[in-house]
Amino acid sequence: MKATQEQLKDKLKQALGEAFGDQYADTDPMLVPASNPKFGDYQANMALSLAKKLGQKPRDIAHLVVDRLDISDMCETPEIAGPGFINLRLTPSYLETQLNSIQTDARLGVPISSHPKREIVDFSSPNIAKEMHVGHLRSTIIGDAIARILEFRGHDVLRLNHVGDWGTQFGMLITYLREVSPSALTTANALEIGDLVNFYKQAKKRFDEDEDFQEKARQEVVRLQAGGKDTVHAWKLLCEQSRLEFQVIYDLLDIQVEERGESFYNPLLSAVVEDLEKAGLLEENQGAKVVFLEGFKNREGEPLPLIVQKSDGGYNYATTDLAALRYRIQEDRAKRLIYVTDAGQANHFAGVFQVANRAGWIPEDVEIVHVPFGLVLGEDGKKLKTRAGDTVRLRDLLDEAVARAHEDLESRLNEVEAREETEEFIANVAKVVGISAVKYADLSQNRTGNYKFSFDKMLALKGNTAPYMLYAYARTQSISRKGNINYEKLGENVKIILKEEAEFTLAKHLLQLDEVITEVEQELLPNRLCEYLYQLSEKFNQFFENCPVLKSEEPMRTSRLALCDLTARTLKLGLSLLGIGVLERM
Repeated sequence: MKATQEQLKDKLKQALGEAFGDQYADTDPMLVPASNPKFGDYQANMALSLAKKLGQKPRDIAHLVVDRLDISDMCETPEIAGPGFINLRLTPSYLETQLNSIQTDARLGVPISSHPKREIVDFSSPNIAKEMHVGHLRSTIIGDAIARILEFRGHDVLRLNHVGDWGTQFGMLITYLREVSPSALTTANALEIGDLVNFYKQAKKRFDEDEDFQEKARQEVVRLQAGGKDTVHAWKLLCEQSRLEFQVIYDLLDIQVEERGESFYNPLLSAVVEDLEKAGLLEENQGAKVVFLEGFKNREGEPLPLIVQKSDGGYNYATTDLAALRYRIQEDRAKRLIYVTDAGQANHFAGVFQVANRAGWIPEDVEIVHVPFGLVLGEDGKKLKTRAGDTVRLRDLLDEAVARAHEDLESRLNEVEAREETEEFIANVAKVVGISAVKYADLSQNRTGNYKFSFDKMLALKGNTAPYMLYAYARTQSISRKGNINYEKLGENVKIILKEEAEFTLAKHLLQLDEVITEVEQELLPNRLCEYLYQLSEKFNQFFENCPVLKSEEPMRTSRLALCDLTARTLKLGLSLLGIGVLERM
């Protein structure tokens, strides 16, 4: 009801102008959704802030505003409460009109942005020759949800996967494979990803312990950077092998992302250093070229440097990120750059953004945003690891979620004597529930904090979980099956009528979808949408328990069916924006 709130604000401003003069017509009426249903739907409290300026009591100011407030087409008679709050309650007829309007709207009242723009979401970002682990979970699904919401609002979104596909690690790995498995450097798919990971670990160990191996690895990096034919061929094979494994995960999670790795920006790095030098920002520090950051100091109180070229002439992550930022602004023409990475990288990105800003690379109409997130913890409150102390592979995590969902479904089916389902049905439901549970458990948390990973909690049929919402959606479809009704054929002439309190509660919540999606678009906090959908599921279940649908007489029967349909469509849309599919039956 964002449009409703804006209309009410305009009418309150008009009343303020009429009561106290045109100079007050632009005063913020401080209108917010009421915190308690007994206060109505909205509450305005500008009277308190104006009391000192006008030299009047807040309640007297509120009375003068209400006397001039014409909102009879939207609200019941306003009430003044407390020290001067103005409580506004929408009329049933207004709510019915709004519901009937969105019932015929495929977007359910959520408008296309009036100012669509090019936005880049940088997310996921695994490393070549390493398996995706639980640490990649949050970036991948948070970034995907943000991209989906921005796309739904009409923005031109470029989803970028900034994979780690360049640097010293390739020198180490190629050097090691030349010794132990040379065929892996000449033949496609010669190694499983697990073998590649183990070889990488062994290569890293050799690199740390063997100076001769170190030198060979560095020379291999030089050949790679110089375009040496056999080295580049080996590098491409290693990258492709990793991509195949990444794609398995992306397919499971239904993620669409365009790879543009560190190697893409490699030709642009020298220009970054040159231009920073021309801008007078570069200084030499212990042989390296750095930019000293403003507002960042070490323990000794000295300014911290952002290294853009190492003492050996090589580049690092900061150089690549600066090149990527410039390219995304200058070539991709993006107006908002969104980086979805763990909170531990906050200082790194703050430094990169500061240097780019001081260099004059960020135009005034471009917004740069770091979207940080916390850690995934085990139920013991410590960083999630396997019993052996290793980082949990993301593939294992997803497979176990599906397996547990499969076991739980079979157990529930065995308790219902008359119900038999095919293995295909059980497998599909288990996959949707398992993957959705993992996604939703993460997205429903405020991303800025850590959260405890619990299969039992995320797969529960009650509480703020994906299964709870999937079940609410399945219940709406069950109603249509029992009544032999096709929601799509209810027709445009159906009129929603509100009589019971549970209907009003559900109706008001349905009308808040546009506000929530706009808020997530701006604040980039998907948990706000999760909370909205959870409350919607709760309110629908209360409506279902208190308001008979199929057994009601007309016109209430069709009206309540239309409310069920709106709820189903809202759940389906909201969950799809989180990357979660629905189930017709569970």
